[in-house]
Amino acid sequence: MTANDYIDSLPALEALFGPVSEVSSRKEVDYLHPVYQAMIAAAPFVLLATVGPGGLDVSPRGDPPGFVQVPDAHTLLLPERRGNNRIDSLRNILADPRVSLYFLIPGVNESLRVNGTARLSTAPERLARFAMQGKLPKVVLEIAVTTVFFQCGRALIRSKLWEPLAPGAPRPVPSAGAIVEALTRGGVDGATYDQELPARQTATLY
Repeated sequence: MTANDYIDSLPALEALFGPVSEVSSRKEVDYLHPVYQAMIAAAPFVLLATVGPGGLDVSPRGDPPGFVQVPDAHTLLLPERRGNNRIDSLRNILADPRVSLYFLIPGVNESLRVNGTARLSTAPERLARFAMQGKLPKVVLEIAVTTVFFQCGRALIRSKLWEPLAPGAPRPVPSAGAIVEALTRGGVDGATYDQELPARQTATLY
């Protein structure tokens, strides 16, 4: 590799990819258009990206479709459910409120990207809006939206993300127990971990 094998300027990058199409420019807005609200209402899964003193973080959030609420065209409400208590995203938000969300809808190749700033709410009326199985979230992220646009389906089409594995196909990655056993150098028994995991997840889902 030589220095010529790398792009180190914006003009060189733009020359490589060419101009942005009119459609790609116009699909970005600074509010939650009704068509975008419909995508959020249908999404059971979103990735939350944050940045803080320790660097970048992205983590998953999921619940039945509609779990991210839209009180108005400039605001999103996202519940923070029970998890591993690392609270990496929440720590980052306290240091830097900028967030980015990526919504996925099973079976749909188009996805939705939302950028904004977040703050953490523990207002009782906010928490009550997101009760599940009699449990309240720890906090609710109130996100002030700055930009919204939908992502075309090429990446999901290329990845065949929504296509199921062939019947009888082996699991393509190690089990959770196998991963934990490897990372703890045998300190945790992987088989026992896997055996107990379904019941533990069910009991601690909310």
